Amino acid sequence: HVQLVESGGGSVQSGGSLRLSCAVSGQRSSSICLGWFRQAPGKEREGVAAIDSSDTISYWNALKGRFTISQDHATGTLSLQMNSLTPEDTAMYYCAASEGGRYRYYDVPYFTYKGQGTQVTVS
Repeated sequence: HVQLVESGGGSVQSGGSLRLSCAVSGQRSSSICLGWFRQAPGKEREGVAAIDSSDTISYWNALKGRFTISQDHATGTLSLQMNSLTPEDTAMYYCAASEGGRYRYYDVPYFTYKGQGTQVTVS
């Protein structure tokens, strides 16, 4: 069973940056895939990015160039660097994980394991 705990959310002005982190723990395979998705009030979940165990990355094209996903294999930490934020980026951001396979960013909202989320508010 995989546990995911997000941190790093907060309030920022338009044009600012935030870095989200997700501590990944628990029993998991070496082929686990990680990712981020978000959900704004009244909207569907949106996959943001996915990264697999070999660091192959899939981004939602609308965010590519502003958002960067990365992972530290040694510490089991997943990160999301978000730059040039706009009010449209306001949402709850979730870390997610799923075992095996090659996933794309749009798969992330359906991953097996999900964290509790961290709120990002851009004004």
